[in-house]
Amino acid sequence: MIYLNAFLLPAFTCMIGQVILDNTKLTAGHITSIFTVFGAILSFFGIYPILIEKAGAGATILISNFGHMLFIGGMQGYNEQGFLGIFAGLLSKSSLAITSAVIIAFVFSILFKPKN
Repeated sequence: MIYLNAFLLPAFTCMIGQVILDNTKLTAGHITSIFTVFGAILSFFGIYPILIEKAGAGATILISNFGHMLFIGGMQGYNEQGFLGIFAGLLSKSSLAITSAVIIAFVFSILFKPKN
């Protein structure tokens, strides 16, 4: 059942994103930001860890997981170092995702030429 959930959660998320993109004037960047904030909100209410438990990798590959990681890192930093630890925690949990995105984008920009 986890395999089905791992497929359905990202499919449903993509469907929501496509409906928003088709029916509003929001750009892909706006929608990405909305999903990231929504992931942090779900994490705040304790819902995102349940999604990860139910959908496994299907919940961890979404952009909303980035918001979840930021929230978890910020809370962990706050618990360890106080208010200023929030900022250190944000980067400690999400640094792997940010670094991977930059490196992969760089490699793809070398391999593929953009259209005019």
